[in-house]
Amino acid sequence: MSTFIGDYECKVDEKGRVLFPSSLRKQVKSESPDRFVVKKDIYEECLVLYPMEEWEHQTAIIRRNTNPYNKEHNLFVREFFRGTAEVTLDSNGRLLLPKRLLEMVGIGRDIVMAGMNGKIEIWAKERYETAQLGSSDFANLAERILGSTPLKDE
Repeated sequence: MSTFIGDYECKVDEKGRVLFPSSLRKQVKSESPDRFVVKKDIYEECLVLYPMEEWEHQTAIIRRNTNPYNKEHNLFVREFFRGTAEVTLDSNGRLLLPKRLLEMVGIGRDIVMAGMNGKIEIWAKERYETAQLGSSDFANLAERILGSTPLKDE
């Protein structure tokens, strides 16, 4: 499974293509390193790019935790999959991002691709710069999330 790190400023051309940063490409550990799924994030005004194997892992979690005969589950699944698209790196190392998704999250020409563990977030540059916690807020959040968790040897 891939683990992505780093923030990369990129440009989207008029057709919605973006050059996939070579540093991120080197981090893809997948049998299908050129295939991805892109969708709108659940919580933030950004897109999320999943390598195909991570996407399959996410859909397996959803299958395991939902019942197609439960109306609430069915609504969740529909919203989760709404607007998803499979994208493939072209021979020039570019991704064609669907315009409807770019518009949905207010992405214009300047973007940031940010590694986020097993996925890559795609932000409008100006939104990404304002969507960060202050250092003391981050420290408090880290303490709440990790401070009471016993460390395990791996």
